[in-house]
Amino acid sequence: MSFSILTDTPSNLTKKQLLQNDIQAIPFLYFIDGKEYTCTDLEEFHDRRYFDALHGAAAITTSQISPGSYIDAMEPLLQQGQDVLYIGLSSGVSSSFDSAQIARKEMLSRYPQRAICLVDSLGAGLGEGLLVLQAAELRRQGKTLEETEQALLQYRPRICQIFFVDDLKHLRRTGRISGVAAVVGSALGIKPMLKGSSEGKIVACGKYRGKRRIIQALAERYASDVTDASVVGITYTDSREDAELLASLIVQKHPPEQLLLLPHEPVTASHLGPGAVALFFVGDADVREK
Repeated sequence: MSFSILTDTPSNLTKKQLLQNDIQAIPFLYFIDGKEYTCTDLEEFHDRRYFDALHGAAAITTSQISPGSYIDAMEPLLQQGQDVLYIGLSSGVSSSFDSAQIARKEMLSRYPQRAICLVDSLGAGLGEGLLVLQAAELRRQGKTLEETEQALLQYRPRICQIFFVDDLKHLRRTGRISGVAAVVGSALGIKPMLKGSSEGKIVACGKYRGKRRIIQALAERYASDVTDASVVGITYTDSREDAELLASLIVQKHPPEQLLLLPHEPVTASHLGPGAVALFFVGDADVREK
């Protein structure tokens, strides 16, 4: 029996990708000066208010998604006789996965004949999105829900997520990285390379002086650690030129079959601030430990 795939908008997939792969994304919320917004189509996202706020003209905040949002997404699928696979934003940076677990328990009490699998991506942006695309590919191959879940758990630690930000104050303000690392980076004028750890948290994994040097370092890390270049992702926050430079270096070193170059979706981007560039690719099982 087939199954439905659910994710959330922090997976950084475009509306076209979602439609092509028959995936539904639960909208996460962000707030500008207290007013609620969502982004359901990255290719149409050109909200100047958001980018002005990202540069400090107004406050951008986010909030945990309630169990009710997950129930609203799951229940129509369960009513149609579909089992559900949900792949969510890392529990290491958000507590929303807890809400998904509460919703799962409630839905199974109402629909005990159905199956609901939750996979914590331990990632954000395309670190989550690549896992979602892999789930869609496994479903196309005819894998069952249980087979897909097990394959994703094997695939998950292979997704390398490395990035840099223009100013660590945004991550520091929202508690996504330690204050000590933020102070060191600011005091010395050095850009730390950051990564998604095996626990799905943001940690430092190197430091470089100057933007061009750290972009080169990202490309070098890719060249040394990539093992599957079928799909590689680059995202950016209001810094497309830097992302394009990284893309050109990657193509020179090990051309991917498909290179996704996308703006970073606005919910998690609000924690990164302007000037961030992130790289996502598949390596060995220990790539997140490097």
